[in-house]
Amino acid sequence: MAIAATFGVGTVALVEVLPLAYEVPFVGIEVDETTTTWLGVFTVAVLIALSGFFSSSEIAMFSLPKHRIEGMIDNEVEGATLVKELKDDPHRLLVTILVGNNIVNIAMSSIATAVLSIHFGGLLGVILATFGITAIVLLFGESAPKSYAVENTESWAIRISRPLKATEYLLYPLIVLFDHLTRQVNKATGSTGAIETPYVTRDEIQDMIETGEREGVLDEEEQKLLQRIFRFTNTIAKEVMTPRPDMEAVAKEDGIEAAIQTCVRAGHERVPVYEGSLDNVLGVARLRDLIREVRYGEGDPCLDDVIRPTLHVPESKNVDELLTEMREERIEMVVVIDEFGTTEGLITIEDIVEEIVGEILRGGEEHPIEHVDDHTLVVRGEVNIEKVNEALDIDLPEGEEFETIAGFIFNRVGRLVEEGERITYDSVEIVVERVENTRIMQARIIRGVEPSDIDSDEE
Repeated sequence: MAIAATFGVGTVALVEVLPLAYEVPFVGIEVDETTTTWLGVFTVAVLIALSGFFSSSEIAMFSLPKHRIEGMIDNEVEGATLVKELKDDPHRLLVTILVGNNIVNIAMSSIATAVLSIHFGGLLGVILATFGITAIVLLFGESAPKSYAVENTESWAIRISRPLKATEYLLYPLIVLFDHLTRQVNKATGSTGAIETPYVTRDEIQDMIETGEREGVLDEEEQKLLQRIFRFTNTIAKEVMTPRPDMEAVAKEDGIEAAIQTCVRAGHERVPVYEGSLDNVLGVARLRDLIREVRYGEGDPCLDDVIRPTLHVPESKNVDELLTEMREERIEMVVVIDEFGTTEGLITIEDIVEEIVGEILRGGEEHPIEHVDDHTLVVRGEVNIEKVNEALDIDLPEGEEFETIAGFIFNRVGRLVEEGERITYDSVEIVVERVENTRIMQARIIRGVEPSDIDSDEE
């Protein structure tokens, strides 16, 4: 090691003036060259073992996440409490390991330089000690111990916890000093001094999920399910809602029979009831309540008697918060409004659940995304761009003004479109297949269009 060179010169100078046999001061024992050599070799061997101990301790302690320590404590694993005590102050723990490791390595370098200089002379002894100790420390003080600690993190952390605590007591003055000094240096340099970071970040977990799917640990459906869970907290009401043009609703003045017919025709269990216009939704009527009112109600059936209040939420509301609110209020359908209070759409519990488990289709309902082949999709206009990107592994952009395929097409074209029109983005071609009035109902998306094809289409 380089440290050997630093301490070696002084040691060589000392060795050159020492006789080959000398008397140890205050003891009166005569020590010859052979005894000195073997004593030095033995001491270096012990120091190598200590170097491996400190190196493996650093890996084991800082690779062991808190949740695994808590699990060991819950399982009453002996020594787990002491491991937690050491991990509770990671800065002090790191200083303890580094102080111990550096003392051991410097002492090892000095002793090796002194012993080798006796036999090979000053300069050659320093060179041999530098390269020899470096190789030995890398193999037996760093690489092998750290590899073992990685493979046996929990068991090794428990085994070395008591010796580490003893080291902290033994080197207490030095540890306190360097602990204070490093904190001051961190403060002066603007560092937070945070040694431990979270075991894994959100992005790392998502990368692990993708890697697990590639390696065959997770199948494709499991990978998609886990990815949807992570996206769920970033999803807003506008992305989940059934848009206003697709809403099935009934006017209060139309009466209870009209409400029943609307539910049956649309195949829904509940229907919004409005007064005047959809911008004034009074609440929600359930089909079973409507039928009960008709058959068993007293007097003339009245729609007012079966309207249940609902929530009106902004289109920017987070879906995870909305789900919690709907569960607490026991509401199964909410109305989504924009910044002006205009009704934009509605959301049911089923809509939210589908964000995690995927589309739940009923009867003859068509899937919103149909895979034609590996490069082609046929999608409904209201499908979210993010879902299309995931299904076809492409990167269509989302904007503040649009989040659906239909919105993307209108944004790119800047006008109403007709059936058969084509637009391109990078190497993706979108063909408008079905339009009703002004709404884009269905589009075909083709990945991997050659630039030459795009250029010719645009011409």
